[in-house]
Amino acid sequence: MTRAVFPGSFDPFTNGHLDIVKRCANLFDEVIVGVGDNLSKKYWFSIEERVELARQSTAGMPGVQVRALDGLLAKWCVENDVDVIVKGLRSAVDAGFELPQATVNRELGDIETILLATNPALAHISSTIVKEVAANGGDVSSMVSAGVKETLDIKIRG
Repeated sequence: MTRAVFPGSFDPFTNGHLDIVKRCANLFDEVIVGVGDNLSKKYWFSIEERVELARQSTAGMPGVQVRALDGLLAKWCVENDVDVIVKGLRSAVDAGFELPQATVNRELGDIETILLATNPALAHISSTIVKEVAANGGDVSSMVSAGVKETLDIKIRG
């Protein structure tokens, strides 16, 4: 049985993230959407809210679970019997960021990283863009699930 983790901050979970999860579900026996914190980011949503939004977005997908991550990813993978880390790549900029991380995770935990090219139709979507569009009154319904859109609307009206 092969377990993969798709880690990220998911602030919020987008249709681009969902596409990667769906594709991973076809490649691996079990997929964990790992919601974590990045010290360099300021979040709109708490980790509990981000876990819930990811759960709503992936509900009913066989073999997919959502969990909060804490600590060093390579160590977490070893402790949770995860075989593979999957990262989505939208551009060469993402590759420049992800490749060194993949090397570190291999050195620290002997964990392989698979870099999965994003569906070109979704490559323009990022959590940052979703928040920017939503905050300025734009329609994000093509970028996120209905539940995430509703939660964003509530947060903005807040």
